[in-house]
Amino acid sequence: MCCSWLLLILAGAAPDTVVIDRMAVIVGRHVIKTSDMVRDLRLTEFLNREPLQLGAEAKRKSAERLIDQEIIRQEIVTGGYQRPSEAEGLAFEKQLEKDRFHGSGAEMRGALAKYGIAEEQLREQLLWQLTVLRFIDQRFRAGVLVTDDDVKSYYDQHKTELRGQNPQANSLETLQPKIRSTLEGERINQIFNDWLEHQRKIYRIEYKQAAFQ
Repeated sequence: MCCSWLLLILAGAAPDTVVIDRMAVIVGRHVIKTSDMVRDLRLTEFLNREPLQLGAEAKRKSAERLIDQEIIRQEIVTGGYQRPSEAEGLAFEKQLEKDRFHGSGAEMRGALAKYGIAEEQLREQLLWQLTVLRFIDQRFRAGVLVTDDDVKSYYDQHKTELRGQNPQANSLETLQPKIRSTLEGERINQIFNDWLEHQRKIYRIEYKQAAFQ
């Protein structure tokens, strides 16, 4: 994603309440704090439409996500990969507002408040998601090859579900672009996951168990 406790007064804490922001994980030279995990959980569960869970198990899952994100972030920095613009991030945010909240900014802000998320935090998260998607495409797509035989084999294995109620319209020739895209996506994801697993073995990753209790 220095081994002393970090004591911070978190924004939003109740009056006279001191919240201890502990070091949770060390990833290389980067520190993941408990506040990072809480923010990640609020954003992730908001985007997934899930109830907010801030318990120990949820924090462990968040820590794993943040470790992966730090590894990806370092690769993007050192590799000089092209990043999406702020305008693309804003367009993504507007699309979310349209799809989830009927185009109502007030409705979306109300949902964000329910999860304890600032608009700027959501904006940063959406831009980061676009950044990761662009990185994966730039970094791994070139190594993927899907042949015509691969497409035909996939079609033969899934013929019934692919053809559905209109077998004449859903021929191999018609479905070939869709199948090719599906196979490319699956292989890119596999290569990416293999790369990430390998990188985890290279990085120094140290968990501070007290932060998960």
